[in-house]
Amino acid sequence: MEQQGLDERELHAWRTFFQMQEVLRGRIEQQLQAASGLSNADYSVLVALSDAPGGRQRVFELGRNLGWEKSRLHHQLTRMCQRGLVRRENGASRAMYAVLTPEGRDVLRQAAPGHASEVRRLAIEPLTDEQIRQLADISTTILDSLRADQDPHG
Repeated sequence: MEQQGLDERELHAWRTFFQMQEVLRGRIEQQLQAASGLSNADYSVLVALSDAPGGRQRVFELGRNLGWEKSRLHHQLTRMCQRGLVRRENGASRAMYAVLTPEGRDVLRQAAPGHASEVRRLAIEPLTDEQIRQLADISTTILDSLRADQDPHG
């Protein structure tokens, strides 16, 4: 791997970081699915819309905020519309909006306590206060870099 620019220390950091994300994502998904029938993607969309004014956000902005490609978001919203969790609305100038339905808000309200408890158990409790601060700092640095590197036309 050295020829690809990662030394042993960097490779170890990357591989453990990547594996931690995969295992953590899977465990969170299991809890969400068992407790509420939601996927991580469902939950992410519901939270983003619940944070938006009036539970409504332009689809373009929702995708940008989630860091998702247009096709992924389209398919996710289609599935969620079929389940009554969100709906699409046309806006001015051909803008399309995703809107949180009352059913979606109820499902989120029911899922949130168990989800928060599982996140706390799996990702917060094992860390010291200083490690939690470091995790937030590192995550922010990487996210800022990813956003700066993002294709503005994507």
